[in-house]
Amino acid sequence: MRCESGVSHRLFSSCTLNMKTKMSRDRHSHNAANIFLRQGTRDYNPRQMAIREKVFNTIISCFKRHGAETIDTPVFELKETLTGKYGEDSKLIYDLKDQGGELLSLRYDLTVPFARYLAMNKITNIKRYHIAKVYRRDNPAMTRGRYREFYQCDFDIAGQYDAMIPDAECLKIVHEILSELELGDFRIKVNDRRILDGMFAVCGVPDDKFRTICSTVDKLDKMAWEDVKMEMVKEKGLSEEVADQIGEYVSMQGGMDLAERLLQDQKMLQSKQACAGLSDIKLLFSYLQLFQVTDKVVFDLSLARGLDYYTGIIYEGVLTQAGVAPVSNEGRKVPCVGVSIGIERIFSILEQKAEASAQKVRTTEVQVMVASAQKNLLEERLRLITELWNAGIKAEVMHKKNPKLLSQLQHCEESGIPLVAILGEQELKDGVVKLRVVATREEVRLRESFIRESFRRRPCHIISDSHDTNRYCHLK
Repeated sequence: MRCESGVSHRLFSSCTLNMKTKMSRDRHSHNAANIFLRQGTRDYNPRQMAIREKVFNTIISCFKRHGAETIDTPVFELKETLTGKYGEDSKLIYDLKDQGGELLSLRYDLTVPFARYLAMNKITNIKRYHIAKVYRRDNPAMTRGRYREFYQCDFDIAGQYDAMIPDAECLKIVHEILSELELGDFRIKVNDRRILDGMFAVCGVPDDKFRTICSTVDKLDKMAWEDVKMEMVKEKGLSEEVADQIGEYVSMQGGMDLAERLLQDQKMLQSKQACAGLSDIKLLFSYLQLFQVTDKVVFDLSLARGLDYYTGIIYEGVLTQAGVAPVSNEGRKVPCVGVSIGIERIFSILEQKAEASAQKVRTTEVQVMVASAQKNLLEERLRLITELWNAGIKAEVMHKKNPKLLSQLQHCEESGIPLVAILGEQELKDGVVKLRVVATREEVRLRESFIRESFRRRPCHIISDSHDTNRYCHLK
């Protein structure tokens, strides 16, 4: 490792100055767009990153609680690996320029790379999570968390298992994550591709139109039925009679009772795969009752997925208070079942909530600020903070020889640092440190060893703990 602080500082200052000058000069020229973000991407400031990190930690903690291990894959794949896996959405794949004969594309999601990973490594059983960026040439809607570059959080259980047990666990995971993030009221919609395909068949949809009609039905969460029907008839070539029959089914919602009712439906009984799907929906709800999540799960025949790799159960988590915004989806795919958390939508919702409440978001995890009350105490401050760092305590010190005490305390208030350890000439003589709670201004004098021990054990209760010992003395 090499550090050239003087050189790097000069280069950084020069680069920053040149960039600011160029931005000012180009603001009114045709080159202005060259120095700003591309459409569908964004930067994240420390406050936004603090929110994102909290969300990631909640999700990862849930995945690990359910026994998952993590993997990573390249950001690009062979184009032929991705082509043909996404139905009508294949046009949204980013192709890379030919570099020496290999045709490559940026990954569209984490599912197809995972399938390639399983096949290449001959893995038959794994419970894994993968959090990484994916890329789509989509029309961005950034206020709704829809980008061209964004994170996906995937959890999958690969292997051969008894029916609906892993599916039920995936729904339990969605329930846990949405509950812990406190996003508001939500519902988890479930359906089955076999039910959809069987429904299309008994309604009279030609086999070669199943996928394209499925993609149209998938728009029901964004479009009214009249518009969806018009697309089926005008653009996809279905008769109005067939479309109306589909409309009767996709308006149905319920739970295990709906599955039982459809198993008695004379049309549905004509399709073996629909009946198989309905039987599995019944079994799924029996497991969901044991997992205590049926209050949030609804069997919804309008839920559809146009992607080719879905083969069985499909599900989607939606926030009912956010205009029915989807925040998770996935389903059963050969050879696994999984869930994908719509992380960018969650970020957008939490950022909006933080803005609306004027909530103060901490961007660091510093527990204590080491400050001085008089001049010429830099060595003592550095010595104390070294002791704290070596003990694993998150601490900060101002990079000035003689900072004003008021400036140090203001920094604590602005950054949300809860405690400040103040060194002064009298404290040094007595061999103690003055510890102040920034919010309440309560102060105690403590020995350094007691501070280190308390931070390791109960940093939030260090002041109250000190009142139960004889290793401190109150200030007069």
